[in-house]
Amino acid sequence: MKQRRHSPEQVIRKLAEGEKLFNQGEVIAEVCRQLEITESTWHRWRNQYGGMKANDAKRLKELEKENTQLKRIVANQALDIDVLRFVAEGKS
Repeated sequence: MKQRRHSPEQVIRKLAEGEKLFNQGEVIAEVCRQLEITESTWHRWRNQYGGMKANDAKRLKELEKENTQLKRIVANQALDIDVLRFVAEGKS
């Protein structure tokens, strides 16, 4: 199966479509086949995006990106502090 990335909006749309099919009596394997995803992907998406709206998922992705940037800034500051501490101790 060809590997592709889905945007959060696409994931939520597919989850909604899959839920509709599932509620009509389809088995999970058939739902996944129609959505062209694996069952493990279905379960992962349900755990991550279950009950979200498209704008909620978009906001989640934005927050995750911002969190990554902030972690990088904190790591750089910690390195700067270590360097300054090393220099202040006169070990250079």
